[in-house]
Amino acid sequence: MFENLSERLERSFKILKGQGKITEINVAETLKDVRRALLDADVNYRVAKQFTDDVKAKALGQNVINAIKPQELMVKIVHDELTTLMGGETSKINLSGNPTVILMSGLQGSGKTTFSGKLARKLKSEQGRRPLLVACDVYRPAAIDQLKVLAEQIGVAVYTEDGNKNPVEVAQNAISYAKAHSYDLVIVDTAGRLAVDEKMMEEIAAIKAAIRPQETLFVVDSMTGQDAVNTAKEFNDRLDFDGVVLTKLDGDTRGGAALSIRTVVTKPIKFVGNGEKLDAIDLFHPSRMADRILGMGDIVSLVERAQQQFDEKAAIELQRKIAKNQFNFNDFLAQIQSVKKMGNIKDLASMIPGVGKAIKDVDIDDDAFKGIEAIIHSMTEKERQNPDIINASRRNRIARGSGTTLQEVNKLLKQFEQTRKVMKAVSSKNPMKMMQNMRAMQKMQKGRR
Repeated sequence: MFENLSERLERSFKILKGQGKITEINVAETLKDVRRALLDADVNYRVAKQFTDDVKAKALGQNVINAIKPQELMVKIVHDELTTLMGGETSKINLSGNPTVILMSGLQGSGKTTFSGKLARKLKSEQGRRPLLVACDVYRPAAIDQLKVLAEQIGVAVYTEDGNKNPVEVAQNAISYAKAHSYDLVIVDTAGRLAVDEKMMEEIAAIKAAIRPQETLFVVDSMTGQDAVNTAKEFNDRLDFDGVVLTKLDGDTRGGAALSIRTVVTKPIKFVGNGEKLDAIDLFHPSRMADRILGMGDIVSLVERAQQQFDEKAAIELQRKIAKNQFNFNDFLAQIQSVKKMGNIKDLASMIPGVGKAIKDVDIDDDAFKGIEAIIHSMTEKERQNPDIINASRRNRIARGSGTTLQEVNKLLKQFEQTRKVMKAVSSKNPMKMMQNMRAMQKMQKGRR
């Protein structure tokens, strides 16, 4: 996401490269290029103009000290203004009430149903909530079926009423059911249309008035660009929603919706969806998004994702095995699973400063570990626990069983042994630095490509 915008902004800042100071002339030239970049990214014209005017005023009002180059100062000012443009502070969801009621709104195809499942999973796993998903799209059986499938995947309940075509009644009855059965979170998925129409607006407004939710979220497909902002304004005028959810930020989006929507509707972006998997949902952090737009990566989010998969007891046990040179393929397989749970591999890599630009044209398959996993799964339990016993005949059998070549098996075994040595050496110096172990494994993966 934002790849083209990032490149354009980088080129804009180069206008100041080599300049001894910021002047009205070089700032005007730089910001003219920045404005073009924003408009090409489908940012609202008034938003783009106000943004560059604000940057210009701040740039000309500052003296560049010797330690800071004009180009660096401009990047800093643009970063701060981008952060402000997208809301400044992270806006959290309101989880008061018993039960907490969250109402989803948006057009058909925006991702409301999928996001409802993602949010239920997130609040269940991270906060111990007991969610109830409510199917209020009474017009499309496929929408109800989709919600049921998602609910089964994440292990939560769904409330439906066969034959009842009154979504207001369904929502009210669902809340009564939740109270009677001790559900402390109710997420109401509503019907959408292909375009805004009066009937849809009246219906969603009636549902909101009847159930009085703690949160009303507007879900919008960020790939629709400026149309997403216009639709958000129409919904907000009628619903006065509490926050925005931007979906499909992992797609070929120009980013205009994320940069414009906060200013146009004066409501915060609360969540972003960045993939099809049910864990592909993040709180929206304006400052971190500004980092990514300017090619600075997002190390904080990367560390947070890693921490979500970190099991302290398992890490201590793993450390003990590494110290005794007992790290085996079962342990390695478990570490691969932890890395995969962190999300899309290319998205993770782009969070590292400087890496996003380097890999933008590189096709990184989400199944990058598939070959390694196939080889490990083709080993016997004894072989996984004792890699040293894997002789020539066993290697041939493993290659046949995994659908790989003998050379690939030999390469994995060689790299695994090298990794064990690196991990043991690191472990002896500092037993709690488990991240070095992760880096060693990542090098091993790169060596297979």
